[in-house]
Order: sequence, then structure tokens, then C-alpha cells
Amino acid sequence: MRQASNTLRRLDHVFAAVDHGSLRQAAKALRVRESSVSRNIVAMEQVLDMQLFDRDVHGVRLTEAGRAWTDLVRVHYEGLQDALAGGDRGNQDARTIRIGLCAQMGRAFVARLVERFHHLHPDITVAIEDVGHEQSLAAIRRRRLDIVFAHGLQNTASCRSEIFAQERLFVLLPRGHPLADRPVVRWQDLAGTSLLVSVQSQEDLTSPEQVAANGGPAIEICRASEATVILKVQLGHGVTLAGEGFARAVAIESAIWKPMAGPYSSRSIQAMWLESNPKRALLRLVGAARNMAAAKPLEPAVDGRVKPGLSVADQT
Repeated sequence: MRQASNTLRRLDHVFAAVDHGSLRQAAKALRVRESSVSRNIVAMEQVLDMQLFDRDVHGVRLTEAGRAWTDLVRVHYEGLQDALAGGDRGNQDARTIRIGLCAQMGRAFVARLVERFHHLHPDITVAIEDVGHEQSLAAIRRRRLDIVFAHGLQNTASCRSEIFAQERLFVLLPRGHPLADRPVVRWQDLAGTSLLVSVQSQEDLTSPEQVAANGGPAIEICRASEATVILKVQLGHGVTLAGEGFARAVAIESAIWKPMAGPYSSRSIQAMWLESNPKRALLRLVGAARNMAAAKPLEPAVDGRVKPGLSVADQT
């Protein structure tokens, strides 16, 4: 019995390190010392006679062998966790759907989805919260969240990922910016400009490689909230990006939103959920999202024209 308990504890520490990419963050999540996480991972590696992680100053990464092993074991581990937690764990909040949102992308789609879902299923409660991109996978697997909407989620064992639509990018410019009178903005128009991106939003927007390939701006990651990034734009320290839903809903004093055009001017609205999640309400929510996507697909803007219903006057 003690040996089984030790093995489960080691697995807890291994998968916490996988999810967080850092022994320190894994220890924080588990509320133990970092040395305890390191010791239990080493013990598991000794039992398996296999190196699970490469370690450096930036954190830990699975080795090729470690990734193959964790992909194989994870489903069984999570099933055992569910069994130990009690038979009715999956049903204790069956009438509540918990949605996680990463940064600003896709919020307009989610708002329409929740409104439609509430109309169809008024007896189901929907709870929405922000979640960091790096914490989203762990939150899904631990069933703290039922589904997460974000951009750039990677397919992984035991989870289902699906793209429902595309959302156009808008750039926020200081009102006196030389591009403020343009109907649309392309990446090359922003050459020589600082693109300010908050830590929370960097996974949602675009990759440095894509920006560089299109002769775009220099990306500046800001260790600040999105509100502070917007303040910097108002002060003329650079520009920032957001999805169309946010841009159309939020007017910023002393600044102006302009639609992006050309390659990489839109981002996918993607969701991820645990395939073994037993909630019928989750399946109904996913079904509603698919119906919305089929009824009104959002096409990426690549032709440089403003979408119908969004005139240049709307932006000024």
C-alpha cells in the first residue's frame, strides 16, 4: 500500500512538471517544496530507468522518451485520479459549465455562444474566467475548467481540440499616428514600430516569425496587464493588437482601432476540452458552437477591404 502511495505521489509530481514546464511552478501548484518535486521525479526516473526531462535554467522539457511515456500513461493516471476522488466526482457540478478564456481573442464568439446556450438550456449555469495560456491544459485535465477558448492550443493525448471560426485582428494606434487615416493596416505598414504585447496575450496574437516574414514591427513583450499596454499606446509608446470583437466593443480615448489586412490578419477561435469529461452539458455546448460555426463562418480578411457593417467612419 505504501509503495502504491509513493508511486501516485511521484506521478503527481511528474505530471505537474509536465503541465507547468517548471519545477518551481509545479511545487507551487502542489504546495510542496521544489526539492520535493525534484526528488520524486528523480525517483520515478530511477524506477523507469529512463530520463523523463531535460533540465536547464529555463525549466524542464520532456525528452522524446519521456513524452512517449507520459502520453501512454496519462489517460490511465487521470482515470485513477477520478476513481480515487469518488464515483460522483464528475456529476457533482453537472449543471455548471466552466469556461476558460485566454486573453482577448474569441470573446465575442464566446459571448454569442453563451447567450445562445443559455436560451437553449436555461437550467445550466455557465461560469467564465480568465486562464493563462500555460495553465489552460492543466486546468482542463484537472477538470477545474470544462473547456478553454484560446489560440494556438496544441493537440495532446486525452484532450480534444477544435477550431470553430476565425477572428480578424485589429491594431490600436495613437490617434495622431501616421496610419490613423488608413482604412486598413498591413504588417509592412508597421515596420519600425513597437508592437506591444502583454505576457497574457502573446500566445493569442502572432508569432515573431510570421511578423518578420511580412516585414512587420518589432514585438515587445510587456510584463504588464492589458490595460497598461493600452495606456502605453495612448502615450505613443507603440501599438497593440486585439480581436475584432474586442475592438468593436471597446473604444479607447486618444487611440483608434484599425482592421488588419493581408496574410496573418486573423486568428483562429479554438477550443480544447477533455474527451473523458462526462458532462452532457459540455457536449451540448460544443454542439452549439459547431452549429454557430456552420451557420455563420468568420472568414479571414485577406483582401484589404473592411467587412460589411464596419465602415471607416465606425473607426473614427
